[in-house]
Amino acid sequence: MTYENMPMMIFILAAGYLFTVYLLLALAKRTGRNSVIESGTSGIQEQRQQERGLITKVTEVVNSQ
Repeated sequence: MTYENMPMMIFILAAGYLFTVYLLLALAKRTGRNSVIESGTSGIQEQRQQERGLITKVTEVVNSQ
């Protein structure tokens, strides 16, 4: 293999890598935003109620020993 075209190959690979990272970040941002919008505040309240129930159960188990 000749090394005459090596700088161009490095540029192409670097550009492809940066484009891939950009697409993955955009996808992660979009996915995260959609899940927050769909869950809304009702999801947060439901999660807090589950945590409270878990804390109550753990306290009961600890006190029963």
